[in-house]
Amino acid sequence: MASDIDLHLGRRLRRRRRLLGLTQQQLAMQVGIRFQQIQKYECGANRISAARLWQLAEALESPISYFYDGLEEAMERREAASQGGEMFSRKETLDLIQAYYQLGERPRRRLLDLAKSLHAEGGEPA
Repeated sequence: MASDIDLHLGRRLRRRRRLLGLTQQQLAMQVGIRFQQIQKYECGANRISAARLWQLAEALESPISYFYDGLEEAMERREAASQGGEMFSRKETLDLIQAYYQLGERPRRRLLDLAKSLHAEGGEPA
């Protein structure tokens, strides 16, 4: 079973690879492994060794610390989720929160007002 850290590193690996527009095959070729191994790293099925993490960081032109960015917050979210905050562990919720904070202050206020007005209208959850 994958640990929370393995899952986080895998997500960060996938995010950086996609940001650079690389396929799993292209990245695998750069570090001398098969694309299936990249798949396993990205889903957290296999742990990334220190040496391999170094190679991946070099291939993805990022510092090793990139892979650990946000780890503490992710661990806190998982802990909160295990204590009854399941909705905050959903990908949809996290995507919404991320998108919300990428907006400027005024659009954020307007979006929040819209959400509150929809709730006030008695909309039932899906």
